[in-house]
Amino acid sequence: MIRRIGFSGRMMAPGLLLLAALSFIPLFTVIAMSFSRLKLLGGVAFEWAGLEFWGRFFTDVDMGVQWLRTIVFFVLTVGMEMLLGLVFALCLWKLIKARNVLLSLFLLPMFVAPVIVGLLGRFLTDSTFGLYAWLGRLVGYEDDILGGGTSAFLAVAAMDIWQWTPLITLITLAGLTSVPASVREAAALDGATGWSNLRHIILPSISNVLLVALLIRSMDAIRYFDIIAVTTNGGPADATKVVPIRLYETAFRFFDLGYAAVIGLVMLAVSIVIARTFVRLLDKKGLTR
Repeated sequence: MIRRIGFSGRMMAPGLLLLAALSFIPLFTVIAMSFSRLKLLGGVAFEWAGLEFWGRFFTDVDMGVQWLRTIVFFVLTVGMEMLLGLVFALCLWKLIKARNVLLSLFLLPMFVAPVIVGLLGRFLTDSTFGLYAWLGRLVGYEDDILGGGTSAFLAVAAMDIWQWTPLITLITLAGLTSVPASVREAAALDGATGWSNLRHIILPSISNVLLVALLIRSMDAIRYFDIIAVTTNGGPADATKVVPIRLYETAFRFFDLGYAAVIGLVMLAVSIVIARTFVRLLDKKGLTR
């Protein structure tokens, strides 16, 4: 058996065993927590609860609303990031001079910590001295941006879009620069211009790149937490309470760790389903080989 593993396998074995321990021990612990009541006083103690927390999860009306809100937030942010990222990438692709300078400036939001983005957004939308609040008053919007349900939801979504659209732009621009010039020249000779060129030549050529960008953002957007926690903390009146905020609140505010474990495991399952869906699509295109 040892001979079959080979020298490289034996050299990698310690690292793989450590990685497995760091991955599977917490996973099995969380699974055990989802079937137990945890007592923290006098030491951690697991008390068997059966399917109590799982039954509670599937009958929790508020949880259903929060999952729906998470899906809406996911579709809104990822959809707008993909659309704007494609538009900005096409604009930068057409530039010849100052492309590198503009791209460097455009990528700055991506390197800012999400907590800082949340703090910046909170100050900009402050009803007393915020720039966006002042601009809103100029057009007749007098309400507090983060004080209204719909406006707060759109504000935190806009902060995420502002930060991560540059990443989609960068990935898409890399795909655009790899489109063969001969293909574009042949399309121009055939009379393809404007929308027809974009639809039939450019988009099919970069579809694989767009799919990878969509995968990267989807895996991150489903766990969106930082900016909402800093700006609204799920409010007002739970208008921005997505599932990760509910998970944090359940675990570290109410110390309902068994139910929090169930929420976390369902989030993990959803993330795996999303990842597997994209991997299958990439495999059909031959990009996983």
